[in-house]
Amino acid sequence: MSVLLKTRVTAVGPEVADLAEGGVVILFADGAPPELAEVSILHAVEGQPSDETPPVGAAIHIGDVSASITGIGDYAWQKVKDIGHVVITFNGSDQVERPGEICASEIDTAELVSALKVGTTITIG
Repeated sequence: MSVLLKTRVTAVGPEVADLAEGGVVILFADGAPPELAEVSILHAVEGQPSDETPPVGAAIHIGDVSASITGIGDYAWQKVKDIGHVVITFNGSDQVERPGEICASEIDTAELVSALKVGTTITIG
């Protein structure tokens, strides 16, 4: 499968680790408002996100941490393309609670927290 999104972490908000320990990661493109940056992983996309929405089963890699998409909200990929924003919930659910959310397979949250640092590459596809 081709890479639909490749981005690099540029900043990690002070509240990101707490959210990640609960299995939630919020991505926001560089330039997010300060109140959103506090809870977000800021990132810079390499190239452009694909027009193709990732299917269920597509891989998400955050550094060495890997998961598979289990559900995707109706507007999630459009928000990625428009403003670089998405909420990824690592709960294994095939039912998303919010239209801008991607659900993914459960992972070791301690590994996730340690992977969330400036310079980490995130890919979807």
